[in-house]
Amino acid sequence: MHKLLAVIALVVAMAGVMAGCRSTKKIQKVIATPGTRKDSAAVTVTPVVTPEDRHADSLRIISQTVQGLMRTHIDFQTFSARMKVHYEGGDGKDYEFNAFIHIKKDSLIWVSINAALGIEAFRMLITPDSVKILDKLKKIARLRSVSFLQDEIHLPVDFKTVQDLLLGNPIYLDTTNILFYKKDPSAISLLSVGDLFKNYLTLNGDNTLRHCKLDDVDPFRARTCDLTYGDYEQRDTLRFSTYRKISVAEKTKVDIELGYKQFKFNEPLSFSFNIPRNYRRR
Repeated sequence: MHKLLAVIALVVAMAGVMAGCRSTKKIQKVIATPGTRKDSAAVTVTPVVTPEDRHADSLRIISQTVQGLMRTHIDFQTFSARMKVHYEGGDGKDYEFNAFIHIKKDSLIWVSINAALGIEAFRMLITPDSVKILDKLKKIARLRSVSFLQDEIHLPVDFKTVQDLLLGNPIYLDTTNILFYKKDPSAISLLSVGDLFKNYLTLNGDNTLRHCKLDDVDPFRARTCDLTYGDYEQRDTLRFSTYRKISVAEKTKVDIELGYKQFKFNEPLSFSFNIPRNYRRR
């Protein structure tokens, strides 16, 4: 039971895999102000306009990239999807199951987990300050604070970061401390460094997410996480990644693959979560 609960918590709260320093920041603008230099050989008081130096040029490109990333940020009111999950733990055992997700922006994340033969085994409701789980196989209701997710994966998480991960928005990207960029014909990468980890984020040519590599700054922790985004589909003005692969490693390695089906934005949704009288509360 504990193992399966850990799997569920890990799938829904994987945004916390490299947390520990702060909540997800809103994407901010990088402001590049080109520097000016005075020509020591000038004999007039008229300022000499020199070409943009390499540093200022880099800041301009980073600023344009962050602004492009802002334009692909998924904003919504409601979201729903069916999701196929494949989980493989460090012990070599793997699990496959279907999950149904309903999200009301900044308020509710509702998850239904189906076991074999399509039978609902678990139902979960996450709010910014609570986690409720119905174990329908054992008829148990588990009522916890949001710290339950943190306890399950031994790392701090918050509601907004979970929401951004499920939507496919960037997580833990500190746009105020981007050290450098790398550009090629099909992609551009940014390296940002926070208090506890480095984030090497690669974007496609249309500014959608391709890959995120998170490394713990503390060499004694040596936590790493790879997030891969792919199979984008268009919904109105939104580009949505229907495939995610998440690999987390410290002492052991965990691999998770998420495949989204039948996803919809901004439609009326239900968040049914009633605890039957015959369920034990724990």
